[in-house]
Amino acid sequence: MATYRLHGFGRSGNTFKVAMYLATAGLDWEPVFVSVAAGDTRDPAWRAKFNPMGEIPVLEVGGRFLTQSGAILMELAETTGHYAAANSEERPEVMRWILWDNHKFTNYFAMHRLQKAFAPQAPPPELLAWLRGHVEQNLALLESHLAGRTWVVGNRPTIADLSLAGYLYYPTAETGFDLAATHPNITEWTQRIAALPGWRPPYE
Repeated sequence: MATYRLHGFGRSGNTFKVAMYLATAGLDWEPVFVSVAAGDTRDPAWRAKFNPMGEIPVLEVGGRFLTQSGAILMELAETTGHYAAANSEERPEVMRWILWDNHKFTNYFAMHRLQKAFAPQAPPPELLAWLRGHVEQNLALLESHLAGRTWVVGNRPTIADLSLAGYLYYPTAETGFDLAATHPNITEWTQRIAALPGWRPPYE
């Protein structure tokens, strides 16, 4: 059995954030497919064993079950040293971006994608427009921040980069955003992440 077992599925950008870490850090890991559509995460037995919150990803390591992508990334950085903040000044900055990602960036981007591509019924146009407006504001902030920068914090990739990029590799048909045409700084940054050794797209 691998040292790390990542419970989740490819459509989940939050699962992909952790998969990017494990793959590009060269750690010993394996994916464990969880079908949200089939109700796996709603099963009381699954929740009792893996995550009472009924959410993925879940990272299984050493008999522990770690949940919430941001917390998992922080734990991995602390225990393995890969993609950790370089010093005490960078540490709160890395955490600041991860918290903003979870609260704002991924939150709105993932919800817009879910409603646009995977909702059982077409959402009201005003809801999609409202979500898109928030996504555009957040993309503009990240695009501005990356101007003249190689990475989000410091001079090397950190878990802040992996967290923020988690949903940006899905097809434009799903997300509704052609970032290559509209956000050059974000596009070049995601290309740098994708060039890390061991990186693979989310559906792989």
